[in-house]
Amino acid sequence: MTLTATTSHTVGPYYHIGLTWLNREDLTEEGTRGERVAITGQVVDGNGNFVNDAMLEVWQANAAGKYRHPEDQQDKPLDPHFQGFGRVPVDAEGRFRFTTIKPGTVPGLKGTTQAPHLVVLVFARGLVKHLLTRIYFDGEPANAADPLLACVPEERRGTLLARADAAGHYQWNVILQGTDAETVFFDY
Repeated sequence: MTLTATTSHTVGPYYHIGLTWLNREDLTEEGTRGERVAITGQVVDGNGNFVNDAMLEVWQANAAGKYRHPEDQQDKPLDPHFQGFGRVPVDAEGRFRFTTIKPGTVPGLKGTTQAPHLVVLVFARGLVKHLLTRIYFDGEPANAADPLLACVPEERRGTLLARADAAGHYQWNVILQGTDAETVFFDY
């Protein structure tokens, strides 16, 4: 008996990303500890056209640098008012906005320390598999020693940096498709 492999398919124009109750513009709640920050941006393709059906899934540590996950065994406090996760759909022009807290540093491999960052999964029509990237904060002193950021060519690091344009407000865009300005995405 010969079995034919199932073909891979991209997410089509009628695909609805489920669990909409996880969509949250504000990842914080009353009592969340840490510096609140707003991050805005736009998802565009390689031609600069907005991608109006994207969704960003955000994962991050709390202000103390601890993830709300059983594998995070650090002796740091959990914040009972911060989940560290949310989904942010874009609007009709590919724009997004969410409020969160600036995370603390987290341990990296071989005793290194990772700079404050948000892990972002990008879902959109045309992607067979979601894309994985990070948001770092421009001007953060810990960026200089971050082991993952150090692996990214210097001329490409800017695609991972959210830039402050006002107190507590950062701008960061997602650029899809192979131009020199394309956001850096990671294999995992």
